[in-house]
Amino acid sequence: MSILLLGAQGQLGWELGASLSILGRVLHFGRKQADLTQIDELEKLVRKIRPRVIINAAAHTKVDQAESEPELAQLINAEAPARLAALAREISAWLVHYSTDYVFDGQKDGPYGEEDPPAPLNAYGRSKLAGDRAIMGSGCRHLIFRTSWVFSHTGRNFPRSILELARQKDSFEVVADQYGSPTGVEMIASATALALSQALSRPENISGLYNLVADGYVDWHGYAIYVVQRALDLGWKLLARPEKIKARSADRSGRRALRPANSRLNTEKFVRTFQLSPPPWQYYVDRVIWAWTRTEKPAPPTRQMLGLRFLPPMSESHKSRP
Repeated sequence: MSILLLGAQGQLGWELGASLSILGRVLHFGRKQADLTQIDELEKLVRKIRPRVIINAAAHTKVDQAESEPELAQLINAEAPARLAALAREISAWLVHYSTDYVFDGQKDGPYGEEDPPAPLNAYGRSKLAGDRAIMGSGCRHLIFRTSWVFSHTGRNFPRSILELARQKDSFEVVADQYGSPTGVEMIASATALALSQALSRPENISGLYNLVADGYVDWHGYAIYVVQRALDLGWKLLARPEKIKARSADRSGRRALRPANSRLNTEKFVRTFQLSPPPWQYYVDRVIWAWTRTEKPAPPTRQMLGLRFLPPMSESHKSRP
């Protein structure tokens, strides 16, 4: 079975390349080989390969930049996925696509479900919503995974930015009135492979939209405190301490694009359909900080780290035991 992976060089695409390899032959295409702004060329590629599965891990994800280039965001996030969906239906392929919490306005009190009406606040959210609707209305077999607050051990992300700040300053401010579930790309990639394997083998059609985020939620301020405390537990030399990280309102962020105050997503549909339960958000945050600890070479971890609730990867866990 051939699997066409678009966006293979992104942080999610990189992890998907590994997780999907157990299902079949993965054909990796980055932006240089498959540019979503060149839709006609993209169509030629799909027709030539005729994969059984198309994984679209490529997107325009620069939220603030999308405010000044909404047409480009619409092209990449909506028009290209719409063409992929039409092609998937034509060649009887499955299409896997990734959506975002930014399709909501964040005004709901509790977690959003798949049936809640979207109301995006920014150009990025509007373009992603248009892509979701195009795929769902295409008639192709599809899995759309709506996720939020994505991070990995590579590239720019919130934990890395916080640790850089904590190295440079003894005090700083972080937004405390926006809530979500930090979700590691490792989890998304693993869940994708497991869910896709079921979609390919089950007799019933389980096409649809599914929320896919880690368990639990936190605000950005609490998230920052957690990251700094974990790094300190692992021996990092930081100027800042958790108690010196101050809370502030998102109204003072100065960003061009509005963000939803509530990005919590209900994963009951995903759990019920695939019998897979996402782990706590802290688990993959710990894994990322542990991986950085091995490469950054901070001060040796102390015995206090033995009380960590979330263990490092199994291949390393024996090194932490007395």
